[in-house]
Amino acid sequence: MEKVTYNTNSDDYQICSLFAQSLTEVAVVYIARHIPSNTLVAYKKYDLDKMSAEDAELVQDEVILMRQLNHSAILPLLSSFVADHKVVCILPLMGYGSAADVMLRHFPTGLPEAAIATIMKAVLQALVYLHAKGIIHRAVRGSHTLISAEGNVVLSGLRYACPVISAGKWQRKMHSYPASIMAPNVNWLSPELLKQNLEGYDERSDIYSVGITACELANGIAPYQGVSKTLMLIEKVQGILRPLMDSSTYIPRVPIEGENGADMCQDDDDYSSIIANRTFSNAFHNVTELCLETQDHLRPVAKDLLTHAFFKNAAPPAALPRLLYPAMPILQDNLPDNQEDLESMMVCEKLYSLAIDPVSWDF
Repeated sequence: MEKVTYNTNSDDYQICSLFAQSLTEVAVVYIARHIPSNTLVAYKKYDLDKMSAEDAELVQDEVILMRQLNHSAILPLLSSFVADHKVVCILPLMGYGSAADVMLRHFPTGLPEAAIATIMKAVLQALVYLHAKGIIHRAVRGSHTLISAEGNVVLSGLRYACPVISAGKWQRKMHSYPASIMAPNVNWLSPELLKQNLEGYDERSDIYSVGITACELANGIAPYQGVSKTLMLIEKVQGILRPLMDSSTYIPRVPIEGENGADMCQDDDDYSSIIANRTFSNAFHNVTELCLETQDHLRPVAKDLLTHAFFKNAAPPAALPRLLYPAMPILQDNLPDNQEDLESMMVCEKLYSLAIDPVSWDF
């Protein structure tokens, strides 16, 4: 089969549907058709007029880095160009979107454990590759974990990555703490990254984020949601875990004195009932505890973590579509019918104002 070349001519791409807005609102993702090959791609557009100099530099660094990487578990860059004061990145269309998006839309109480094992195994494979090249990802999270229609999983979010090689030397610890990196990903970051002190951090900070992401996908809720940043930092530094929520960790909610039990949210009752009646495997509990070790030097590296029973027994990627049912991927014949949203977005772009609710497919 002849390899498709995705060129830099914007006229060769027909925007078909609005797909997502990035979490940091610096980009909009469309589904587009590459006319010469009649294939669907993700058409990611950054508006330079709306970006700070720092954000623009992050995008530039991401494009450069993506061109240098080649791994089956890393989101590839098919092409990139500038058109009408916008940076456009052409990317493979990941039919299911992000793992976080699948969870929010179809599994509000968490993905099946078997699906999480397959997804996180691919994330670890990506990290083994990145760490071997001297790159710390710094943004492992559910919305940066994308799933293709065939079940292949890739890691994205490389604009937050950090090289550990400086002046030709491999740095044992990094001391870079830019606000543009920290703010969007703070809930997923390791204690040593959050402390921002002279001890610094290394690639094992990504392993902590793997543990947080596994809990995110299993619990159906973003880590530390509703918790103040100060309390979150204290809990992480002191090693107070926010564990997998199942029958072994569930603590029934006790109504506050004077509170009418009938007034408790029915959704909370349903969620609590599901948690109280499900049990994750011992291997799953163990692997998340290893990842969430407070002392970074006690965490396993990505390569060693792949030998853990939880990942060794993971189903192959081809099994993911079955495990994620009833979620269905976007294919050539089932594009989202959101022409009104698409037309509104196009108008808003011309007015320099975006007006849609963001979803969590963030490349």
